[in-house]
Amino acid sequence: MLKVSILDGYIDEPTCLGVPPYISPYPRYLAGAVYSFDKKANVCYYTIDQIRNKKELIYDLNKSDLLIVIAGMAVPGKYLSGYPASPNEILSIINNCPNPFKMLSGPAARYGFGISGGHKTKEISSLNDSFDIIAKGDGEIIIYEFLKNKLSYDKIKTDLYRENAHSISDYAILGAKIVTQHPYFPSYLITEIETYRGCARTLVGGCSFCSEPSKGFPEFRHIDDIISEVKALYQNGIKHFRIGNQPCIFSYMSIDAGKKERPRPNPDAIEKLFKGIRQVAPNLKILHIDNANPGVIAEYPKESEKIAKTIVKYHTPGDVAALGVESADPDVIDKNNLKASPGEIFDAIRLINKVGAKRGSNGMSELLPGLNFVFGLIGESKKTFDLNYKFLKDILDKGLLLRRINLRQVIPIPGTKMYDTGIKLVNKHKADFKRFKKRVSEDIVRPMLKNLLPIGTILKDVYCEKADGKTIFGRQLGSYPLLIGIPGISDLNKFIDVKIVDYGFRSITAIPHPLYVNEASRETLEAVPGIGKKRAIRLLAGRPFKNKKHLLGSFDEQDAGKKALKFITINE
Repeated sequence: MLKVSILDGYIDEPTCLGVPPYISPYPRYLAGAVYSFDKKANVCYYTIDQIRNKKELIYDLNKSDLLIVIAGMAVPGKYLSGYPASPNEILSIINNCPNPFKMLSGPAARYGFGISGGHKTKEISSLNDSFDIIAKGDGEIIIYEFLKNKLSYDKIKTDLYRENAHSISDYAILGAKIVTQHPYFPSYLITEIETYRGCARTLVGGCSFCSEPSKGFPEFRHIDDIISEVKALYQNGIKHFRIGNQPCIFSYMSIDAGKKERPRPNPDAIEKLFKGIRQVAPNLKILHIDNANPGVIAEYPKESEKIAKTIVKYHTPGDVAALGVESADPDVIDKNNLKASPGEIFDAIRLINKVGAKRGSNGMSELLPGLNFVFGLIGESKKTFDLNYKFLKDILDKGLLLRRINLRQVIPIPGTKMYDTGIKLVNKHKADFKRFKKRVSEDIVRPMLKNLLPIGTILKDVYCEKADGKTIFGRQLGSYPLLIGIPGISDLNKFIDVKIVDYGFRSITAIPHPLYVNEASRETLEAVPGIGKKRAIRLLAGRPFKNKKHLLGSFDEQDAGKKALKFITINE
């Protein structure tokens, strides 16, 4: 029996995320290609974190006929549940697997390894010697041809691409069952769903730093193909979906794509897509989106508002439309051929707020903008930081809400205009960038969090993800979830409801809801408004409390006791 092992080293691209809790389409398509060739094949899926935690799994990899490694970070990110594999990690694993035929797939194979923001991607020559195939094209197409040629790679081209978007439909469906092998399956795994590949802005060259134009003009997957994939995933136990693997969800099935830089959106197609997803996955728990082009939204407000309303109708709350702003400096916008002017971006932010700012059932707004900024671009100057700050301050002052502000330094990718410029502007403005990040955190992000989620707001279904001392950090599942610190609890890998009590610069502090005073830890009680350290000690000494009157009597100030009672309760 053919044995194939897929090692997921995680990917992060401009249009696709595959770092836990996400699983990208890469391993699913690859598994589907193997199953398409041999339905009885034994396909084993591993994450890099499983190998990190259990080194003896490398022996299982070495027993494979074929080992496929997926890796590559093309945009920098901050991760909580895992982080992408480094070249040295991969080399160490591969060099301990002499038996199987080995292929590298993903962004690392196409562009080299992105190490972090502000650094060029790196070609690792030693990887070329360790892998039999470096898949410059689509790994699933290459691996199918390889298997069809009886494991003979002499005749295989490494730059093979899918013939069209429909040609991978069977792979997407057949490979769906691989999700059951992910360590986060089923409760905490989100599947990234591709709607199309390519960028309409290829017509004008695209943004200076982005790899998407290299994929050509948009090639849309059929609505029925996407729905069939979602159905297969749902039947295999997946309840969390993100329609995120595209440059702009508002441009899916857009009219005149390939003829206009900003093609007219197609609201009817998106209505059909989202309605179809709900029909085949009626009890899904998460349905979110990702990328959106603010220029498209601003130029076609009528169609875009209709699409935003469709998304809110069918999705789940806490959703984020990530807008590629990149810069509010007109010089940088012009020299890097960016998507939209500051005025257009403002219009897009207003439109999304108008439709999606209302609070949903999980405590978060239905749909809000997230803003992505990139630093180190051509034309950047000290003035750029002032203009970007003013832009963000105007958003805050006008009472508009943002769910996320992502500030990152460019990773110059081969084949892009920025690759020639490199990181000289990143190095020149390192101190400015550091000051800017601090200023935005203090002056924009924290006040925005207070506007978005007032103290006392209840957030439902927060997954307790990571321990740090006596604090658990958790997040709701979905696009760009808010980081929540919960002091004084110890249970990991469970969902709880929480109530907000304080704010950090990029996160919030919350306590379990409901919080029973007779059972709560000292650290949790200390975080409750109106209590603090000294009162928490007195409360611990006075437990158990029989009723609210008994509890209030233990407070030295009645106002403090009444304030605390908004956050704690007694299991009478």
